Amino acid sequence: MPEGSNGKGLPPIRNIKELADLAGVTPATVSRALADSDLISTKTRERIKAIALEHGFRPNAMARNLRFRKTGAIGVVIPLDHETGQHISDPFFMTMLGLLADALAERGYNLLLSRVMPSSPDWLDRFIDSGRVDGVIVIGQSDQSGVLDRVAAKYRPLVVWGGYSPGQVHCSVGSDNRLGGDLAATHLIERGCSSLAFFGDPHPREIGQRLDGCKDAMARAGLVNKLVILPARLAAEAARPDIAAFVGSGAPLPQGIVAASDAVAMATLSVLSEAGLSVPGDIRVIGFDGLAISEITVPRLSTIRQDLNAGAAHLVDLLLRRIAGEETDPVIMKPELVVRMSS
Repeated sequence: MPEGSNGKGLPPIRNIKELADLAGVTPATVSRALADSDLISTKTRERIKAIALEHGFRPNAMARNLRFRKTGAIGVVIPLDHETGQHISDPFFMTMLGLLADALAERGYNLLLSRVMPSSPDWLDRFIDSGRVDGVIVIGQSDQSGVLDRVAAKYRPLVVWGGYSPGQVHCSVGSDNRLGGDLAATHLIERGCSSLAFFGDPHPREIGQRLDGCKDAMARAGLVNKLVILPARLAAEAARPDIAAFVGSGAPLPQGIVAASDAVAMATLSVLSEAGLSVPGDIRVIGFDGLAISEITVPRLSTIRQDLNAGAAHLVDLLLRRIAGEETDPVIMKPELVVRMSS
């Protein structure tokens, strides 16, 4: 019987999408069902296979169409050379990992996670050379932009979540961090704050860009010398001692605080409360990221929202296009000011 023929008078199925439409599922579900993946229930697998058989669709036709696939896995790497106290359990990482896992699953890929403390310049080369993945998504540039550029020059299926700088080699997806920092500081200035503090280590590119945006807003307002920088670590618990020392130093406190992340902002709210200071009565606070947890802090946290859903979708889309041999441009997304009780 020729391929596509079923001998029952049923219309032949020519590709996975047609089979998915007929079965009422996604192409990723069909791919997994035909590969006997445990991620799909036995009942669903058998139903899809039965439809494929009835319509003369052979799984080996699917295999030929997936000629670019090797392992079926995408590596997701989190480099933390600048921040040894930060963990995968950080709310930002957990949010981004969940979104990436969903987006990759919809495209029929598995996620292979690796948290790396770069100890030598070839840390990314070693991960790629392991042959365990078809491409790599790096969450955060840390202080490794030079490594990312060097590897990206020779290894195409690499996409990075982070800030964009003119001339960079690696393909990045991220927010306009400088604009976000500007929005945060401008908001606090408009609320009457004439002195600000920036809480966050500006060494990583993304955080440095957010600080630059704060400086832009302060300069426009004629408050160039009214910005204090506390290079607090980005992990909430690790940041607490630095924030507590700052608040308890006896020095005049700023009227507003721009935190480099929602996690740092939440640590700030806790320290200020323990010090008997009210937010926003004594000090106004704004975070950065727009994580869901920022909606349930006390008081509810104002923040600069990054569209992480769109960001994860862009990361996966660009990576799969690069795996297929396409050239792709960086994506810079516009952040959004979300005003709540803390500011």
